[in-house]
Amino acid sequence: MEKHFRLNNGPEPADFRQRLKIVIALLLIIFSVLLVRLWYLQVIKGEELKQRSENNSVRFRKIKPLRGLILDRNGQVLVDNRPSFDVLYMPNKGKDHEIVIERLKSIYKSRSLELSYDQTFPEKVKPYLPVKLEKNVSMEKVAVVETNSLSLPGVYVDVSPIRLYLVGEMMAPIIGYTGEISKEELEKANDERASGDVLGKQGVEKFLDQYIRGSSGAELVEVNVYDKEIKNLGRREPVPGYNVVLTIDADLQKAAWDAFAGKPGAAVVMDPRDGSILAMVSSPSFDPNLFNSGIPYDIWDKMQNNPFNPLTNKAISGQYPPGSTYKLIVAAAALEEGIIKPEQKIFCNGSFELGNRTYRCWKSKGGHGYVDLHRAIVESCDVYFYTVGKMLGVDKIAQYAKLFGLGEPTGIDLYHEKSGLVPTKDWKLARTKEAWLLGETISISIGQGFNLVTPLQLVNAYAAFANGGTLWRPQLIKRIELTDGSIYKEFLPEKKSELALSKKTIDIIGRALWGVVNEEGGTGSAARRLNSDVCGKTGTSQVVGLPQGDKARRDKKISAFQKDHALFVCFAPLKSPEIAIVVIAENAGHGGSVSAPIARKILDAYFEGKKKLKSAQVAAQRNLPDKSKD
Repeated sequence: MEKHFRLNNGPEPADFRQRLKIVIALLLIIFSVLLVRLWYLQVIKGEELKQRSENNSVRFRKIKPLRGLILDRNGQVLVDNRPSFDVLYMPNKGKDHEIVIERLKSIYKSRSLELSYDQTFPEKVKPYLPVKLEKNVSMEKVAVVETNSLSLPGVYVDVSPIRLYLVGEMMAPIIGYTGEISKEELEKANDERASGDVLGKQGVEKFLDQYIRGSSGAELVEVNVYDKEIKNLGRREPVPGYNVVLTIDADLQKAAWDAFAGKPGAAVVMDPRDGSILAMVSSPSFDPNLFNSGIPYDIWDKMQNNPFNPLTNKAISGQYPPGSTYKLIVAAAALEEGIIKPEQKIFCNGSFELGNRTYRCWKSKGGHGYVDLHRAIVESCDVYFYTVGKMLGVDKIAQYAKLFGLGEPTGIDLYHEKSGLVPTKDWKLARTKEAWLLGETISISIGQGFNLVTPLQLVNAYAAFANGGTLWRPQLIKRIELTDGSIYKEFLPEKKSELALSKKTIDIIGRALWGVVNEEGGTGSAARRLNSDVCGKTGTSQVVGLPQGDKARRDKKISAFQKDHALFVCFAPLKSPEIAIVVIAENAGHGGSVSAPIARKILDAYFEGKKKLKSAQVAAQRNLPDKSKD
């Protein structure tokens, strides 16, 4: 009997073959899965993975352009640019952004610094789109981030230009400020602007933003695992914005600002020969450089709730009763309509009776006696203009006020200009459904009641009268220049209309306005200058009504915000005027004692500057040393 032996007690050949088939089948399945996965990654996901791989080492960097410079009429730079250091975080570099941010806070805290980023980190972020943690940080923070880069994955410092407002709050309401584009602005944008872009938010910065902002550039930068730049793979240079030259004289602007000495109000200085704005003050103001770092909420809230409205340009948006400065309009209407003759006298005993109401003259004790038009303007007699206004009627007064450009925006190169208010019978009926009352005509005859003007409107009206009848559109922008200094666009004087006033009317009222400043008893004597022939008109506008009785007036207690506004409008010289000024000091009292001295300081600065310029020109012609700088 033949015996069969199995070596090492191994399996039967049939069992071995069965197991081998199973192993081979498993290997085939595994290799098939690997091949399918490889095909999926190479073919289906190939482009995406390639992009992700490149993004791990290549960073797209947007290069912000330099905004154009803003200069005054003499070439003095008012707004420049400076580098800003921002702290950014790249989400794809950090595994947990909360841990990274907390680590940054801890490092800051160890050096007595604070992280200004107090927002909630976006729930959805694009891995390769940086999140700005801080902007315009100090050099100390820059050093902290750079030296701790290994422990702060994804955190790095970027450099971009920001505005440097060299004249600070002095011109902030005119120039404005910049900020990052908001979500609402981005939705309305119909150009290449994108999130993170900077644009003008107020003033000239906003009005001419399309010229000033320039165009962004870009570059591809290869970085290592520590976000350090290895090499530049390509760059498109940014295009800087155009420069803007204003009509403002920076020296005169400073003189006007200093003359206010912190008082709330507004002033505008204009060249009546072409409507150029030489200075524009709105007080109080704000420091536009604060907006470069993202203004803290407490400071923003304080500015917004300030009752003196520092964020508002009062020169174009402040609306005030014109007070006695309105008497220019009433006098011109009365002369042109033949209601009065210049020599005709009206008796003022200190009050004007209409029905059961008494309207007071500012000189209520004894009055002004018999006054003609000249003395009525010089001494600002209210009773004279009550009488004349009653004869004219509200609609005739409104007709002439509108001829002077009141009741509508002047069209200056700024946003948010207000239109003021010139009341008429139809206006009141439409607004209140009530008929016009004769007593309301009495009030508007001296610039009270419903009357409202902006400082810019008022100086523009007086400038039109001063130059013989041409109403200009006020001009703030002189020209736009390319970076090489060549002119891209020039803004020429623009005539709006001509006042339908006779030369005789202009001469009569002009001599009276001269008398306000230069004659005995004139209410504007504080603005008098030798050899300047200053002409002007004072005004005091009520903020709240006062009781009729003397005792009740004395007993009535009013707050500081209810005190009268002080106004003064002037031009000089009488013949061939070259400067017109309006000053409105809020809640300050009488125009003659408060606003006229401010205007006098501005006049002094203007004529002194003109004298120095002439001296410098003569010295240059003679090739002599310029003594105007001594």
